[in-house]
Amino acid sequence: MADGGRGPIVRHDSSVAEIQRTYRGSAARPEEELVRRGPERAVVIASLDRDGDEADDRLAELGELLRTAGARVVDTIVQHRERPQPRTYLGRGKLDDLAALVARLKPDLIAAEGSLSPGQQRTLEDRLKTRVVDRTAVILDIFAQHARSAEGKLQVELAQLEYSYARQEGLWQHLERLGGGVGTRGPGETQLESDRRLVRNRMAALRRRLRDVARSRETQRERRSVSAVPQIALAGYTNAGKSSLMNALTGAGVTADDTLFETLDPTTRRLQAEGQEVLLSDTVGFIRRLPHQLVTAFSATLEEVREADLVLHVADASEPEARRAAQADAVAEVLDEIGAADVPRMLVLNKIDLADADQRTALSHRHSGALQVSAATGEGLDGLSRVLARTARARLTPVDLVIPYARTALIADVYAAGSEVEQESTEEGTRVRALMPPAAAARTRQALET
Repeated sequence: MADGGRGPIVRHDSSVAEIQRTYRGSAARPEEELVRRGPERAVVIASLDRDGDEADDRLAELGELLRTAGARVVDTIVQHRERPQPRTYLGRGKLDDLAALVARLKPDLIAAEGSLSPGQQRTLEDRLKTRVVDRTAVILDIFAQHARSAEGKLQVELAQLEYSYARQEGLWQHLERLGGGVGTRGPGETQLESDRRLVRNRMAALRRRLRDVARSRETQRERRSVSAVPQIALAGYTNAGKSSLMNALTGAGVTADDTLFETLDPTTRRLQAEGQEVLLSDTVGFIRRLPHQLVTAFSATLEEVREADLVLHVADASEPEARRAAQADAVAEVLDEIGAADVPRMLVLNKIDLADADQRTALSHRHSGALQVSAATGEGLDGLSRVLARTARARLTPVDLVIPYARTALIADVYAAGSEVEQESTEEGTRVRALMPPAAAARTRQALET
């Protein structure tokens, strides 16, 4: 991982960072050793209730998450059972197999496909003497690497602290021998409570700062909503090509590497679509079982989606249908969680250049209302621009006015505020037809009456 052998850590407050470590100091690797050895070597463990394509997708997705975080998978151990073992995640036999594998491969970390309770994580680290992380910790690490704006860093730090708060009690096991018996409070517990108070105070400060940022963002949104410029949000599964599509449409220059969660900070750009102006926003990508604390931490950012006039749901046309359907369900789940389920939505199948003729035909039958586009080649972008233009026109008021020749200055006002302006001369004056923002149309009509 990119943090030098520690679990998710706070990157802005050294006093807090010192307590955001794994449970056992021996599980951490010196940063100099990690730099020298290159990517960390990870063994993946999973407790799955069934076999098949869904299980394969979940394991492949964790492998991609680890690659993005800076690790490579060297082996995998999977146990099929209805639910993970409450204390050790894996059953006794599989845990013995894992211990033997760890002794042989000496990996840098063990990565669980699911979520680990603090107790499960402590037990595994005690048994394996190796750092253990779960899927949430890996995603948090990626978010910490990719957060670039001040707001994004605050959001990630808060999510890290919320995740690690319950995982601190094992940090002070070396002091347990100093404590008294039942009913006493030894130094170990005192230190733990002190650290928890430090983390609680830091979380409270972060929430206050994020509320201030959210108020500022809300003010900006209110200003935009006053205008007739529609707000379009790009949403979709991570790595579906949202940022590439944003760049192709607007030339925004958003980073669009082939990694998960490359874009965390929202980017909004103005775009001319068939003469109509729209605001296009790129937001953080979604993923199956996106940790709740991340959805909460990024709620202000994701409001760009909730306040949009139209959500362009970007999906990967090159993915198998079952996988794309599962990803679409994940996107719908997050949209529902942030209160954007009722926002008008259009499916955009990106990367269509990677699909052959038969696949394109099948996609047309399965998703008849979807747009097939390619951010890489530009195919289908004209059709997407027409959709954006229709959305913009829907917010405008059509006007049909006869402006007396003595009031020709009002014609200039129509041209300045409106679009698709047409004019012709009549006996009474100049007849002007146009699409105008409602407020501008009302001002022009009022000026004619005075």
